[in-house]
Amino acid sequence: MTDALTVLFMPESAYGPTNQCIGLGKVLLDRGHRVVFAAERSWEARLSPFGFVEDLVDLAAPDPDAGEEAAGQFWIDFIKETAPEFAKPTVEQLATFVQPTYAALIDGARYAEPQLREIIARQRPDVVVEDNVVSFPALMTGDAAYVRIVSCNPLEVRGDDVAPVFSGYPADDRSGWADFLTEFDRTHDQTWAAFDAWCREQGAPALPRRDFVHTSTAANIYVYPRELDYTDARPLDPTWHRIDSSVRETEEQYVVPPGVAERPPGSGLVYLSLGSLGSADIGLMQRLVDLLGTTSHRVIVSMGPRADELRLAENMTGAATLPQTTLMPQVDLVITHGGNNTTTEAMHFGKPMILLPLFWDQYDNAQRVHELGYGVRLPTYSFADADLLGAVDRLLADTELRQRMAAVGAGIRARDGLHAGAGIIERVGLEHRARHGG
Repeated sequence: MTDALTVLFMPESAYGPTNQCIGLGKVLLDRGHRVVFAAERSWEARLSPFGFVEDLVDLAAPDPDAGEEAAGQFWIDFIKETAPEFAKPTVEQLATFVQPTYAALIDGARYAEPQLREIIARQRPDVVVEDNVVSFPALMTGDAAYVRIVSCNPLEVRGDDVAPVFSGYPADDRSGWADFLTEFDRTHDQTWAAFDAWCREQGAPALPRRDFVHTSTAANIYVYPRELDYTDARPLDPTWHRIDSSVRETEEQYVVPPGVAERPPGSGLVYLSLGSLGSADIGLMQRLVDLLGTTSHRVIVSMGPRADELRLAENMTGAATLPQTTLMPQVDLVITHGGNNTTTEAMHFGKPMILLPLFWDQYDNAQRVHELGYGVRLPTYSFADADLLGAVDRLLADTELRQRMAAVGAGIRARDGLHAGAGIIERVGLEHRARHGG
């Protein structure tokens, strides 16, 4: 096509944001545009098979003694070492997990800045798309249009009448909101101020208070179903565009093995996934596997990067990675950590959820699904065996909920967020090119 764009994606180095960008990028590629991924180096050779150009960055000095890493290995190791913090209340995690996570991400942004400037000069994108929770100034200070994606819970876009992001607090109980924000400021102000000053030194605008990533003046896209959204309490300006889901079309079809597909009358098919990072907590994963192994239900387990350390029961099948978007339509119930990808995909396919949040925005997703009646939130490290098993049986037997979820899923799929999001990026790029003379 004569008006083909070059679109450069820079996702955070975890499966959720990267898969989100893969889905959008593939639609743009199929429309004739050139798509470049400035992803973190551990994604090498995992993006080019889709037809994307890989022009990768290091977020830290390479270790000459390290072997080949799993995609996102840095965060897999980080989560494994930090897992004991997840049993704490969210307000206590601000100092022990959230702030160190921001600090690590900021270190990566500083290290990657000169590399990104070189990549942008080399690739000459018309539009750059960032899906991250900290800013990379190089992405927004060049000649290209800048689009921000929020593939975390949209409480990341703050407001006075919504609960603080990362808190997991109820929408109808404000009693803890002020104390949470006070603790956020105490633990994050110094980190934020230093990062804001550095971003301005690189030519970027000042950051809004408490925010570590810039919004775009052209278009900001967030991925969240209308049925879960907060816009009634926190309206957004016209630069913000909700896409209800962004389910990639790049995964192979999943075939449920016969031993799991053939199940006793009255039993259900359950999908268990704590995400690529959450499954690094092998103790929690094994407890869930052992408990579900006592039921008559059949279970498909996304085993994660430590799959060789897990022992599955006879009523289960699983693998280190699974094609979630073709698997999920076939199950009856999803047990999840509440990551934004899995939460929105479960809603997209109309599946009730049991949510066991671990970190970051997972508490917010779990609370939102729970308070709106689309699933059950349980305390991840202190639930009783009967709580989990009872929730599984109750949700599988709730015909009214399953019918309601099926209708919700049909509505979300009809709104086709994946192609809507790609269309927004395409429009921004073409308008930017028209304004700047080709």
